[in-house]
Amino acid sequence: MTMRPDDHRRKWDKNEYEKLAVERLLNQVAPKEEEPVQRENLKRRDYKVDLDSKLGKSVVINKNTPTSQSGGYYCNVCDCVVKDSINFLDHINGKKHQRNLGMSMKVERSTVDQVKERFQQNKKKMEEKQKDYELDKRLREAKEEEERYKEHRKEKRKERKRKADDSGDLASGGIPDDMAAIMGFSGFGGSKKNS
Repeated sequence: MTMRPDDHRRKWDKNEYEKLAVERLLNQVAPKEEEPVQRENLKRRDYKVDLDSKLGKSVVINKNTPTSQSGGYYCNVCDCVVKDSINFLDHINGKKHQRNLGMSMKVERSTVDQVKERFQQNKKKMEEKQKDYELDKRLREAKEEEERYKEHRKEKRKERKRKADDSGDLASGGIPDDMAAIMGFSGFGGSKKNS
């Protein structure tokens, strides 16, 4: 390395760059310790996703229309527009959206007590449904019983009427109806028989 005046090549200060390299190594060994972001576990949605409100509606869109009112489904968490309902559901359930909500994609592990409690809740629901079913069944059976009772009463009425007609024929002199019709009279007006 000569210091000639016609030598225009850049000369590097090796000591200075060696110091910079050592500092960089020291910084790499003890980097700034940032705490990892703690995200809560994935949990169930407590609201109903509205997919039907825009179904079958026409919207006029121009260049001044805000993105939230443009065509498709708008996600206000991620500030994006998705064109159809299937992709919107995929987006809502996706990693990016859940991260923006502050959730990880990990699901909380249930304990044995929680599982037993959930079984009890489901059992109570099934018993309520069973009670409702039994109530419906009892109502149906009561209705059928009432119909049978009405039918029975109707039969009894017909039977009484038949007996009354039989005794009425004998009371008119014991002449059969067809014979009375041939003779020109059908009785004394006590019954409303049409022959």
